[in-house]
Amino acid sequence: MPIEIVKYSNKMKTQWDAFVNVSKNGTFLFLRDYMDYHSDRFNDYSLMFYRDNKLLALLPANICDGGKRIVSHAGLTYGGFVLHPDVKACDMIEFVGELKRVLQKNGIEQLIYKPVPYIYNIVPSDEPLYALFHAGARISARSISTTIDNQEPLKFSQLRKRCISKAVKAGIECRESDDYEKFWEILTTILQARHESKPVHTKEEIELLHGKFPSNIKLYTACRLGEVVAGIVVYETVRTAHFQYIAASDEGCSMGALDMLISHLVENVYSCKRYIDFGTSTEQNGTYLNEGLIKQKEGFGGRAVVYDTYELNI
Repeated sequence: MPIEIVKYSNKMKTQWDAFVNVSKNGTFLFLRDYMDYHSDRFNDYSLMFYRDNKLLALLPANICDGGKRIVSHAGLTYGGFVLHPDVKACDMIEFVGELKRVLQKNGIEQLIYKPVPYIYNIVPSDEPLYALFHAGARISARSISTTIDNQEPLKFSQLRKRCISKAVKAGIECRESDDYEKFWEILTTILQARHESKPVHTKEEIELLHGKFPSNIKLYTACRLGEVVAGIVVYETVRTAHFQYIAASDEGCSMGALDMLISHLVENVYSCKRYIDFGTSTEQNGTYLNEGLIKQKEGFGGRAVVYDTYELNI
């Protein structure tokens, strides 16, 4: 049977979300309540792939550049095809071929594709990467993240251990928290001072998302005498705990509060997860590596996982 591609509309929300929850590589970032919190900033062009009325794949996407380009997905850390467990390599080649035909028919000239990194997959799900290569796509950007594999953990460096000991002596306490206001104050100050940037999410947005996904989005803080001096926002998926935001005040840095908090999360809270992902340490499409930042993450036993971006000319 031929593939039918249908553009997503709000009336399909229930079917979309139900599919994400049974897919082999979907995460809560693909649920519509997460994707649509910033729908005012992105012109949605998400697609649904059917064969014989059976939904087999989703493609979260937005359209931009005057309708000439779609991105999967500019508002998410990663995008890419979300797949039914039955989808195999030959199916994926057919999906991509039909996608090219439909996009060309609608005057779209290019697909920018950000695949789900393998550490988030429930089972191996790299069929789209081969299908894109088969169709002539090329890698246009590559960022490097740092990830701990809890099945093969590496030891913390001596420097990280010393910082943790310093935090213990300073009386640092680690706990789950709802004090997003204080943490966002620290995070915003640090990003502005060090990078002249700001968090991707506002405090109000992260509180909204935490309210919608309390089991997936959590804040952990390190405190001294009841005062927040460091924190980490964690995005939890089935196999992976991803550190979405990490920050410490100058006081927290001086006493190793962040080291102790990371140690607490790695060794206690998320030791049951297969992977703990610290996030990327690159800028400018991966051409600039922040060596100090990645060395700090590697000090906790993390090693490289790449976040790629592909371009497919239609």
